[in-house]
Amino acid sequence: MNKVLAVAFLLTSFVGFAQENPESETKDSNLNKQADVEDSLKQLVKRSVPGFSSVQNMPSIQKDSIKDFLGDYQPAREVDSLWKVELLNSDLYETMNESVMVAADLDSVNYKVVSTDTLKARLARINAKTPFNVEYNPSLESVINYYIKRRKESVERLLSLSQYYFPLFEEKLDQYDIPLEMKYLAIVESALNPRAKSRVGATGLWQFMFATGKMHGLDVSSYVDERMDPVLATEAACKYLSNLYKTFGDWDLALASYNSGPGNVAKAIRRSGGNTNYWELRNYLPRETAGYVPAFIATMYLFEYAEEHGFKPYRPEITYFETDTIKVKKLIKFDQIATVTGVDKELLSFLNPSYKIDIIPYQEDEEYYIRLPLREAGVFVSNENLIYNFVDEQIANEKEEKGLPTYVNADDKIRYKVRSGDYLGKIATKYGVGISSLKRWNGLRSNRLKIGQRLTIYPRKPVATANVSNSSKGKSSSMKTYTVKQGDSLWSISQKFSGVSVKNIQKWNGISGSRLKPGMKLKVSNG
Repeated sequence: MNKVLAVAFLLTSFVGFAQENPESETKDSNLNKQADVEDSLKQLVKRSVPGFSSVQNMPSIQKDSIKDFLGDYQPAREVDSLWKVELLNSDLYETMNESVMVAADLDSVNYKVVSTDTLKARLARINAKTPFNVEYNPSLESVINYYIKRRKESVERLLSLSQYYFPLFEEKLDQYDIPLEMKYLAIVESALNPRAKSRVGATGLWQFMFATGKMHGLDVSSYVDERMDPVLATEAACKYLSNLYKTFGDWDLALASYNSGPGNVAKAIRRSGGNTNYWELRNYLPRETAGYVPAFIATMYLFEYAEEHGFKPYRPEITYFETDTIKVKKLIKFDQIATVTGVDKELLSFLNPSYKIDIIPYQEDEEYYIRLPLREAGVFVSNENLIYNFVDEQIANEKEEKGLPTYVNADDKIRYKVRSGDYLGKIATKYGVGISSLKRWNGLRSNRLKIGQRLTIYPRKPVATANVSNSSKGKSSSMKTYTVKQGDSLWSISQKFSGVSVKNIQKWNGISGSRLKPGMKLKVSNG
């Protein structure tokens, strides 16, 4: 038996002994004695486990009146506070969005940080080793100089974050034979924020819209948004980019179409007289797309020549390859995982951003995983039975006290219309969600709401659909119907009724496909 296990055994034994012999002293005395025993044994653990002093709380599970410390726990060093700030940042996304729009308008050199000759030579070296068309032009020079002059701090922070995400991106890009430089696309899209949400609802590191995400296998529910899952979303982005490249045969145009859609790029080709060079098409593309590829190439340049420009990113205390995933066997909450592993909830949220309300659900036909640092992953696996028994007791108590959110598919997401007297706190309380989540889902920068404004909500509390069951007096249930209009789809109709999904409409009306005819009457409640 190693030192740590021996200590855990002693601790449990001594505490148990103190509780099994109440006759020797009064109850208060026993409690004091138990506290003294725990304190002295914790000090022994500190001496036995290297690095323990850097962790504030030793993971333990309280069962009845006995506290079980997880004896084989080897505490990892705390994540450096500066690094943690970078992991959990949210403001870089807005900064990058602004930079893309600036890149669309910089047509002359406004800042002179790096000389034109030096820049031309460096761009030529990058062009020689990448399939992207990296050529010098004054617009690109303006963007690069602007980033160096005005975005130095942001670039340093992105360099820090990239040390966690880039190994994951490169692994997937290589698997799909996509240029590794495509990793910089995630910076332009989301500033490496897996929970980034645009004003139009694009979400995650690779900014998938709801429908596009569904097309590429990214599911969304009241618990999980797989668009925010770094691994699954990167896989989906690789598939999408591969298809775009097959369509255009050019990585610059694949980039442009990722941003504005293949249709807009095809229109630009026609309007330019058949040109297929991005820089020739640029003036025919939407304004944001006009700044998109320059921002991408400028980012590539700054990362390639970060040292030459004096950028000094923080070094990570944890990398992607220093984590591992564990398939969960029961519903489990982040605070429970934090209790039994010692990993704080902020780091859990960073490693597992797809779980929207800090709960990992369990369904027999689905697989959900928790990502943990390697050492803590070992602790979790080594103590699974003990941990799940602890979780079962806690969940049972919570269900009795206040209940857990019902699992609701994301097609059932709520579209809420703001009424007079509404404010974010009131709406958040009604649906059991956080104000920050409401703002993130709807791209809100402030707490201000307008009457009539539509909000997207993924409810944490169970949401009743528009069905009314028969009463004991024999009254028939009410049923709502909707007459299909020209241009309607199942999706657009579902958005008109709170708590009604596409699947609901199909089931209530015996529809297997999605084809509709104007004038058709549809049930929109389970009457």
